[in-house]
Amino acid sequence: MIVTSLLMSCGLAPRGAALQGDILRESKQENADFDIVTMTKAQADIVSRWPATGKGLGLTWPGKGQSQPSRTLRAGDVVSLTIWENQDNSLLAAPQQRAVPMNGLVISPDGTIFVPYIDVVKIAGLSPEAARADIQKRLASIAPSAQVQLEVAEGDSNTIELVSGVEKPGRYPVAARGLTVLSMLAEAGGIPDAMRNPVVRLQRGGKSYAALADTLYHTPEKDIMLRRGDRIMVESDPRSFVLLGATGAERTVYFEKATHSMLEALSLANGLSESHANIRSILVLRQYSDHALRSDGAGPSKKQMVFTFDLGSADGLFAARNFQINPDDVIIATESPLSGAMSILSLVNRSVGLATNL
Repeated sequence: MIVTSLLMSCGLAPRGAALQGDILRESKQENADFDIVTMTKAQADIVSRWPATGKGLGLTWPGKGQSQPSRTLRAGDVVSLTIWENQDNSLLAAPQQRAVPMNGLVISPDGTIFVPYIDVVKIAGLSPEAARADIQKRLASIAPSAQVQLEVAEGDSNTIELVSGVEKPGRYPVAARGLTVLSMLAEAGGIPDAMRNPVVRLQRGGKSYAALADTLYHTPEKDIMLRRGDRIMVESDPRSFVLLGATGAERTVYFEKATHSMLEALSLANGLSESHANIRSILVLRQYSDHALRSDGAGPSKKQMVFTFDLGSADGLFAARNFQINPDDVIIATESPLSGAMSILSLVNRSVGLATNL
């Protein structure tokens, strides 16, 4: 009776993950809505050229040619002038006065300020040094020995805004010699260590750019000079994939660097279950868009694709190492058929022991 009960319960034995046949059985039907690709090293090279899937980061970044290394005056900036003159009969200074301050001169929307005796001067678009030289030149006709000092308090149009993802967000003035992206992040206290694979986003001139912070750290040419009006946001990498089945952990896994291979993805789940996983049948489920479909092998044949890996062979291991996981992929470690058999044998052993005791 015990043996008969065990045989009847074989199909009902609980499993921690699906068997390969459970998932791939539908592919044999004529109207199957997904296709299967058995992955080899050569096939992994072909799939790597297929269109990307999942939610990407939009990793585009302006080149150094788009930088603005010098600071220029803009409408809204507040200019303070100090005019120095050593003549006793000066038109600008009172007797015994050697310096005439002119503070709080706001650059008007048309880019000008008013300076006594020389009228309206257009200084927007000039660097502070060029504006100082122009004003001093204009004063030469009434005060040949006059010298001009110029200081600037930046208006909103001459600032860079750090919105989020740094220790001290806020608006920062454009430095006279300019600041690079990394220098500005450091000025704002840096990126918190707890942030996962941080992504730096830059809004400039109505366009959005993005780069991994790690790329900026290790690629000097990407550390461009900032422009007035730039906005910077730093966030954790939002890309993820799902691990299911006989793995060390079933969970959503976020990207920890720019790309992850199949083997790296499994390591993020603490590997495969030694007692349950079928290393000859690891599956990756991926969905493509309609425009990615191809009939010549240059792309997927169906929107839903299943890639199968045999990690029990050298070719399968190389394929897994070269296969890049895309955002929103689902990785399934199927259960070994031996796992169910071992469970049944364990039940038999316990049942025989119970009968013997009785």
